[in-house]
Amino acid sequence: MDQLIVEFDKALRTLFAPARSVRPVPGGDMPDTLLSDGQREHVAGLMRVNHCGEICAQALYQGQAIMSRDASVRRELEQASNEETEHLAWTEQRIAELGGRKSLLNPLWYGGSLALGMLAGRLGDRWNLGFLAETERQVEAHLGGHLDQLPAEDQKSREIIGQMKVDEARHADTAIGLGAHELPGPVKTAMKLMARVMTTTAYRL
Repeated sequence: MDQLIVEFDKALRTLFAPARSVRPVPGGDMPDTLLSDGQREHVAGLMRVNHCGEICAQALYQGQAIMSRDASVRRELEQASNEETEHLAWTEQRIAELGGRKSLLNPLWYGGSLALGMLAGRLGDRWNLGFLAETERQVEAHLGGHLDQLPAEDQKSREIIGQMKVDEARHADTAIGLGAHELPGPVKTAMKLMARVMTTTAYRL
């Protein structure tokens, strides 16, 4: 029961409490660039997608850690989750600076990702790590796409996404180093399709 309360508290904090970052926000000391209304709306939409992705990451790692049988794997999941919390704080702050809002469907994304993380953890730690590695690879590629879409003059957003991209790559490398299994091709494809649904919806809602 105590563990259930702890996990429920994590969910509430992720969804409704302001996230905090130990590291300074990348680009936080840069002056904000004047963007057109259209640019500002577009960047806020991209940041909303990234914030939503970090909500999903928190739930995925939580579900995977709950089901993991290996203490070292749980520690790595918790460390990755801590850095994802920082990403959550960075994107949340940038959304506010741009006058945007967070996704209205965050509780839905959280619930689905938690269930998916628990399923991955149930399959065993090597598959659990494989799911982590593939998730981070896909997120890294997704962030690279956002860097291509950002206005060239929006250095604040570029700094945030650039550091997130570095962190995600490191998480994937750590999982592989711990013995992650390579996921089958159809599973990778299904993950990409699910991510596309989330990103397309979160951009608008």
